[in-house]
Amino acid sequence: MQATAFLIAVFEFVLLIFSLSFHECAHAWTASRLGDQTARLQGRITLNPIYHVDPIGTLIFPALMIFGPFLGMGMFGGMLVGWAKPTPVISRNFRKIKRDENLVTLAGPVSNLVIALAALVVLIVTSVAVPGGRLVVMSTFAGAISLQAPSGTQAIVLLCVLAIQINLSLMFFNLLPIPPLDGSHVLRNMLPYNAVQAYDRMGMWVSYLLMIFVGGFVLRLLLGPSLAAFYFVLRHV
Repeated sequence: MQATAFLIAVFEFVLLIFSLSFHECAHAWTASRLGDQTARLQGRITLNPIYHVDPIGTLIFPALMIFGPFLGMGMFGGMLVGWAKPTPVISRNFRKIKRDENLVTLAGPVSNLVIALAALVVLIVTSVAVPGGRLVVMSTFAGAISLQAPSGTQAIVLLCVLAIQINLSLMFFNLLPIPPLDGSHVLRNMLPYNAVQAYDRMGMWVSYLLMIFVGGFVLRLLLGPSLAAFYFVLRHV
């Protein structure tokens, strides 16, 4: 069981890095479509993690969250989140600055929702088209690995379930109004000038602490109902 749990943790880490790369690629692609080619010229419209990795947010922080329990650091478990290197954007290249900034910002969380919905579609197809697929899907979604299921089916289902969990977590996490997360850019565009000055002076260590403690609370608050909604869809297809 320990080996299986560790293998799942490896899957989570790889999926998280891919999802973060997809997230930043969505920012870069949207900015390019709206007139700012800065990210495109830096090679950021790519799924290659090398162009998006942030040492703390993409590697160290997620590794502690995912692998911490195996090292006796249980306090770090339970948060499948992280962040990548910010996508460079020069707002003056946009025609409508605030509108286009918000569209570029929201493209990241929307990309995570797209991955989660795509994984849900794969699970629905597996439930309907694969013999015994419904049992594998429902048991895996409930947290149980079926040892009697074909290994290929079980692996695909597990990857899809993890993709849903990780990308919903990333979507909610990045919508938090904490610098430098995406939600902070949307909030910043709504604040009056004096409030923006105070907001911009928030220290990075304050942000990191808020991400860990406030982020964990918000994820627990929102992730459960969201996963329940996905489970409801799978039960009724």
